[in-house]
Amino acid sequence: MARTSLAYDERMLLHNTGPGHPERPQRLKSICDALAQAKINPPAISVRAATREDLLQVHSARHIETIQRTCENDLVYPDPDTPMMKSSWEASLLAAGSAISACEAVIDGEVDNAFCAVRPPGHHAEPDRAMGFCLFNNVAVAARWLQVARGIEKLAILDWDVHHGNGTQHAFYDDETVYYVSLHEHPHYPGTGLPHERGAGHTNLNIQMRPGSGPEEWLAAIDKQVLPELERFAPNFLLISCGFDAHQLDPLGAQRLEAETYAEMTHRVGHLAGGRIVSLLEGGYHLEALADSAVAHFRALAELS
Repeated sequence: MARTSLAYDERMLLHNTGPGHPERPQRLKSICDALAQAKINPPAISVRAATREDLLQVHSARHIETIQRTCENDLVYPDPDTPMMKSSWEASLLAAGSAISACEAVIDGEVDNAFCAVRPPGHHAEPDRAMGFCLFNNVAVAARWLQVARGIEKLAILDWDVHHGNGTQHAFYDDETVYYVSLHEHPHYPGTGLPHERGAGHTNLNIQMRPGSGPEEWLAAIDKQVLPELERFAPNFLLISCGFDAHQLDPLGAQRLEAETYAEMTHRVGHLAGGRIVSLLEGGYHLEALADSAVAHFRALAELS
């Protein structure tokens, strides 16, 4: 069994998005409870908050200052989908920092791979704008940390959230050292992620999934499109933007995946980058489906050899 660790900090629960908001603290509680009920007690990664310098690798100084000021002064951010309050500032730094901490643990050989149970999510956050529940782009910040702090030459980001990761695509679109792949429902929010958008050196791949697509279609896309591209690219590290909102029960998507589909996708990409994988929670808004999918995904990570 691989040494698979969990990056989590309960202070991320304090990001309170208000009644009725789908991205709520109970999401993380459901995952932790499900891992415990499944008798999965993974070693915990010591999480540090992301620094301003970490964030500046992806985001503008103005954006960082705006988010800090909005949170600390309890102001209203222009995007109504992305509420913030005082506790959101610390939570957002911990979310990005969890990803960095997990990458560091894998690079240093302390663990083989890791899952980051984090919120707020990140892949919609643009360099200069928060949107779609996302304040900072956690996976992009982690990717830049791997490059700048640890000299990783080539890395891949695989995004299987039901929504396209517009912020992540934007961050790396002209960077031939990062291959971004997104499988996402189309048409759907945020309306980005078209197949002809291939980026510098064809290191951007968008795979649009029709509403109603199920495990067969998603696994075929992994086998026929994702794996040939990423095996050719040969990344030194793999980051997964791991949304679980393509599950058939999720209220924000119209896909038909099951919890075991996430386990199967994890197994199929597990050989990439020599198994050096860090997975970050993105979406997933049906609590039971989210919990079951996270457990299946975590078990699959632990079964990688």
